[in-house]
Amino acid sequence: MSAIFLLFVSLFLNISTDSAVVIGTVTDNNQKPLAGVNVIVEGTKVKAQTDSSGKYSVAAKAKDILIFRYSGYKTEKRKVGTKKVIDVSLIPTIAVVVEEVEAEVVMDMQERATPRMMIRGVASPIPQNRESYNQIEENIFKNVLTAPLSTFSIDVDKAAYSNVRRMINNGQKVPEDAVKLEEMINYFNYEYEEPKGPHPFSIHTNLAHTPWNEETRLVKIALQGKHIPLEHVPASNLVFLLDVSGSMNAPNKLPLLKSAFKLLTGQLREQDKVAIVVYAGAAGLVLPATKGSDKTAIFEAIENLSAGGSTAGGAGIELAYKVAQENFIKGGNNRVILATDGDFNVGASSDRAMGDLIEEKRETGIFLTALGFGMGNYQDAKLETLAQKGNGNHAYIDTMQEAKRVLGTEFGGTIYTIAKDVKIQVEFNPQKVQAYRLIGYENRLLTDEDFNDDKKDAGELGSGHTVTALYEIIPVGVKSDYLKDIDNLKYTKKIINSAADELLTVKFRYQKPEGSESVLITKAVQDKAEAMDTDFKFASAVALFGMQLKNSEYTNNAPKDLVIALAEAGRGRDLEGYRAEFIRLVKTYSPYQEEAAE
Repeated sequence: MSAIFLLFVSLFLNISTDSAVVIGTVTDNNQKPLAGVNVIVEGTKVKAQTDSSGKYSVAAKAKDILIFRYSGYKTEKRKVGTKKVIDVSLIPTIAVVVEEVEAEVVMDMQERATPRMMIRGVASPIPQNRESYNQIEENIFKNVLTAPLSTFSIDVDKAAYSNVRRMINNGQKVPEDAVKLEEMINYFNYEYEEPKGPHPFSIHTNLAHTPWNEETRLVKIALQGKHIPLEHVPASNLVFLLDVSGSMNAPNKLPLLKSAFKLLTGQLREQDKVAIVVYAGAAGLVLPATKGSDKTAIFEAIENLSAGGSTAGGAGIELAYKVAQENFIKGGNNRVILATDGDFNVGASSDRAMGDLIEEKRETGIFLTALGFGMGNYQDAKLETLAQKGNGNHAYIDTMQEAKRVLGTEFGGTIYTIAKDVKIQVEFNPQKVQAYRLIGYENRLLTDEDFNDDKKDAGELGSGHTVTALYEIIPVGVKSDYLKDIDNLKYTKKIINSAADELLTVKFRYQKPEGSESVLITKAVQDKAEAMDTDFKFASAVALFGMQLKNSEYTNNAPKDLVIALAEAGRGRDLEGYRAEFIRLVKTYSPYQEEAAE
């Protein structure tokens, strides 16, 4: 018995001393951290995932082998041995080596050689940057006496922030039109109180001193959508509309797309169904409507996708809506999920033509989500148009970490709408406010008459979504260089009605997802400035950084240090590290980066 006991103790000690926690950092071949890398102990179910800094920790034994797996990159293996720290650099699976080849003498008028690029041994011209963004004219301060109303559609899209983050991390110049302030602010989740009444969202307002300008005040208007548990979400009829054209043949495009949609598929239920339509030179149905529980069939269809051909986007959209209509679930969630770099070049390809097509299709009750992938020819303007016209949302996926956020953590909000055509109209009290400026939302502005027009399309609010809008105001009595003189009106006399201490009144209109008549909510905001809470500080930090990226005249020359101080003070609980990532991003960015990219 004593011998058996000693053997047991010996085995226990060996197991105990053999186990350890291995830590490390995973980067790409440019030494930039990779988030969402799977770190697996070979032959076991033990695994971990890298955070936004590329760091991981996993329990392993000396004899174990760690597998580092990330979509679009070559899988690496490392034996643990006696090492407690294992750092790994992953290499893209499609290595692009740019090299100048022997010049070809071209006898033309220019008499110059064309630089060539080698991709897997095949020479092709070096691609130009064809990324496209809608032009944005920054909102100015408006005089309350001549423009007392400000009207706009909500925007829950988050594509601009992840796209800007990608550019900064890659050392690229950030085009001013790529910086959409509202999408940067609304990328982050805020801890607003949930709705308790009959409406699908709660309303929150705050007034504070503007951090970057002591002469002005900052107003925050925020919505918190009701969280609907996934098990209570109606059955979904989804059509994956996937771009498999030649332009998608890159590690951060089709391979990342496949991994992202497998992640989405993992959350489907038996009552859900999904079909897959692909488009390249032509459009085709590769998977008919299939139960969400039949994940093997869906996974196989996704895995078998390959890229090649031109981009028949119009035909793909036509077919996707046709399939969605054939499998329509009354009272359910009917949606087309488009994934592409946005490079439509066959058939209906102009923004107007595609927008008209989507507007026609949305009358069927089928919503649209547009997901952008890749770089170099990412067509943000086109995808933004499609999402707006299709009663849907738009996101940009640059990493598996972002895919997990959009199609994993926030899956319910991405696919399930709780309120549509949500509009906001603010009336300012001229006894309190001289001028105001809406920060961002330039592409979402509406005419004042649109607010009461239920046929006028506006933004959609998903389950659990938050919306934050900021106004910078100039109080009465303050002299400011931003105020522009306006002549007195000859034929109209402005009558100012007393509104006591009200600074402004904000009105909201929304429709139920299957309704056509709007519901009106009104809320007055008192002229009482308060200290900024954590969320207000962070939102103002993001707004200021976005203004700096846009070279806005309204930053009042505030330094980057103010952005960092506000963000750190507003970091809060930050359970998933997105606010900490923002702080690192601001510290990383330098205006010299812009100059170097010229």
